[in-house]
Amino acid sequence: MNDTLLLSPDQRDALQEVTNIAMGQAGAQLAQILEAFVQLSVPRINITESSGIAASIVQLVGTPQSVTAVRQAFSGTLRGEAMVVYDQGGCRDLADLMGYEETIDRDSERELLLDVGNVLVGACLNGIAELLQARLSFSAPTIMAENVEVGRLINPQQLTWNYALLVEVHFTLEIRDFTCHLLTLMPEESILTLKAALDSFMESF
Repeated sequence: MNDTLLLSPDQRDALQEVTNIAMGQAGAQLAQILEAFVQLSVPRINITESSGIAASIVQLVGTPQSVTAVRQAFSGTLRGEAMVVYDQGGCRDLADLMGYEETIDRDSERELLLDVGNVLVGACLNGIAELLQARLSFSAPTIMAENVEVGRLINPQQLTWNYALLVEVHFTLEIRDFTCHLLTLMPEESILTLKAALDSFMESF
């Protein structure tokens, strides 16, 4: 791997701090929607070759029987992809928490997952962009996979990236067995931009 892509210990700490702050905002919005206390994990940060992205996602998410994922691309100062990954139990719990008294149909479930994914991605990445004085725009959220194994979420052969920065945070609820993962991937040119932005962020203190 090109050493210029590696984060220094200070840059890694700064990215973790920035992500923590932004994820706190995202968690607060999710808690307001679900009317439940949301717990956040410590952000996990990894730089991997494109061929290893699928394996890295499996390691971070685990291996539930099947998952459904919402995808949202972002561009601007930084470019990449964000994914919100739900296991099937989480989909059912989410519908229940949102007040659906009966089993919802597939279209309603998709709309629910898209709405929650959009809230999490927007709150987190806009929070990071604000702290790093970056500008971002987002594509509309889409369902990228339904009821698939985690390792099949991304086909490395379809990626045009050589390396990617992968940041993962997961949300859990105290009152339910609910977990969803927010994964952000940025290609090599955005890693270099991010490193410069983190340096500027640290210099401002």
